Amino acid sequence: MMRLLLLVSWLIHSSLAQIIPPGRPQSTQKNWLTLNGQRPVVTARGGLSGLFPESKIRLDNSTSLALLFPDGQKTYNINGKEVTGWFAVDYNAEELLSNTTLVQNVLKRPANFDQSLFLLTVEDVLTLKPAKFWLNVQYDTFFNQHQLSAVMYLEKIGFEGIQYISSPEIAFLKDISVKVDKMKTKPILKFQHVDAIEPTTNQTYGSILKNLAAIKQFASGILVPKDYIWPVGPDMYLQPATPLVADAHREGLEVHAYGFANDMPASFNYSYDPTTEYLQFVDNSQFSVDGVVTDFSTTAAEAIACLAHKKNATRPKAGQPLIISHNGASGDYAPCTDLAYEKAINDGADIIDCSVQMTKDGVAFCSASADLTKSTNAITMFMTQSAKIPEIQAESGIFSFDRTWSEIQTLKPQLVNMFPDVKRNPAYKDKGKFMTLTEFLDLSKTKAVSGILIDIKNAAYIASKKNMDITDAVRTALQNATFDKQSTQQVLIQSDDTSVLAKFKDMPTYMRVLFIGETIGEAPKETLEEIKRHADAVTLPRASLVTSLGGFTLSMTKLVPEMHSMNISVYATYLTNEYLSLAFDYFSDPMVEIATFAKGLKIDGLVTEYPATASAYMRSPCADIKSSGEVTIDAIVPGALVDLALAESLPPAEAPAPILQVSGVVDPPLPEVAKPNPPSAAVPAENSSGQAIAAGIGLSLLAMVFGLLCSVVY
Repeated sequence: MMRLLLLVSWLIHSSLAQIIPPGRPQSTQKNWLTLNGQRPVVTARGGLSGLFPESKIRLDNSTSLALLFPDGQKTYNINGKEVTGWFAVDYNAEELLSNTTLVQNVLKRPANFDQSLFLLTVEDVLTLKPAKFWLNVQYDTFFNQHQLSAVMYLEKIGFEGIQYISSPEIAFLKDISVKVDKMKTKPILKFQHVDAIEPTTNQTYGSILKNLAAIKQFASGILVPKDYIWPVGPDMYLQPATPLVADAHREGLEVHAYGFANDMPASFNYSYDPTTEYLQFVDNSQFSVDGVVTDFSTTAAEAIACLAHKKNATRPKAGQPLIISHNGASGDYAPCTDLAYEKAINDGADIIDCSVQMTKDGVAFCSASADLTKSTNAITMFMTQSAKIPEIQAESGIFSFDRTWSEIQTLKPQLVNMFPDVKRNPAYKDKGKFMTLTEFLDLSKTKAVSGILIDIKNAAYIASKKNMDITDAVRTALQNATFDKQSTQQVLIQSDDTSVLAKFKDMPTYMRVLFIGETIGEAPKETLEEIKRHADAVTLPRASLVTSLGGFTLSMTKLVPEMHSMNISVYATYLTNEYLSLAFDYFSDPMVEIATFAKGLKIDGLVTEYPATASAYMRSPCADIKSSGEVTIDAIVPGALVDLALAESLPPAEAPAPILQVSGVVDPPLPEVAKPNPPSAAVPAENSSGQAIAAGIGLSLLAMVFGLLCSVVY
């Protein structure tokens, strides 16, 4: 008896479906290397399953069924494997649909929507009238063993509105292929792991793949794991592409790839930018897949519609934030090395930055921190010579001003991982060489970058305790490189100390930037007026600009418009690509966060460890606010997603971030540097702006376009 057929359903979007505003025409340009020359399609696997829960064959780990029927556990042989759990075939429609709710089964994804979404039947999905619909029947043999026929079910409801039907079982597809109009509904053979056994032929999928002509007899295309096309080696770097797409196209078969998810490990070649992975499959000059199946359809859509075929696009002259590197392209190479700076320049950074440190013998050089253990192997070289300097940091360190330049040159740089379990580019983790400030300035002139940012910290301590004037070293280096006599390259002097900025007040061509590292919630008018007396711009943490709670954004603060009202530019720091740094609202997509800061906040500059991602966005037509073209990527609406979450699933509200007072801005004058002898124990000056401020809220982010459809089984 037919109890119920709940099939795994996928909502398929055209590649522009989620980002073309209503009423705008879609491009019909045919410049794709797909089988039909059309734009690749984007299929949202289970709807937006990267965010919302979906059902699986075992309903106990994806729904509340086990709670409703605690004695319902069964063990079945499914395609040769013993599987224990709760299964839809043991329940009728009323039992499954009336009370059973979905539960998130991917730990890194939000559980805040658990038990608020219900199972959907195929008919439920079709009544929503999606632009296109893809149906996947994963376990037809298992269904048949329980006197359930997927074929009969589909014949009963008809194939109207279903554009693709896929299955890993050949017998099912052969049966379906004679019942559908292939011009309207395409049968697709879904491949599993190459060593997995196809249940109706008892062959491995690897062997079946060798006879594409035979597949063409019953299918319009194939759906393959993405590594069938671009294999990734054990070291997580890309290997050469296989000829599969070209071979399949010669047989007249479409090729769709699956396994894409923004929050899952991918090749280091992609630098944690998911759009780069999609472009590898659709815009590589050799071939293009005909479609991608993904947990994050919005990202695939933006990659195809906004970024593909745009590699040589130029950025608009004005109206966009500056792209400012953070220690060079420090997401790909060790910070402040020649390789990091060269990549930042090649990747499109407008401004490259040097955090200036001083050596014991007075050499100014670029390093992420005065503590060499943060980005070098100093701990292995000078382990017994660490020191604790409370004026600089709470923990012990090995500091540059206690080592000579020749000693520092014996060290190896170290690429800094933002998260312990998310590694960056390990093949280059200790590559590159340190650069003196003079070498950095020479590079910026040789490469003709638009500008430079010189960051100065710890000036008071270095003057009082080490008898060195770091501000004078910077002024002299800039003068020697003639930056004081030109206006073609912008010079930004950044410091968390207003007394440092005062040292450059007589250089009108230099832009002074106050760094406020602590999270703040607001700044009264008198504070803004005080900032304006010392600086032309401020650099603020992302958390000061977009508030968040439990991984969801809440609101945009008023700091940017208030700063702008005083003619103070605002730079956001610092942006990274790793999905763990992004709020759920951004769909694990760093480009959506960039769009939110650029369009929503109208920020003046983005400080990023991955300039390539920011540059790709800025060069795309989707970045242009005034564009009348067919596509755009809009800012998220902070707070919109958290409103959908169950209130009891959220952590308690946090106290508001502190208000920035005038006392947190103004610093005492810098100590004088003695001329020939070092001073005796001078009292170190207070560290700069913002010490009166307590740290506040955590991460912030962006993205809001979504279509929710849940995967369903039997």
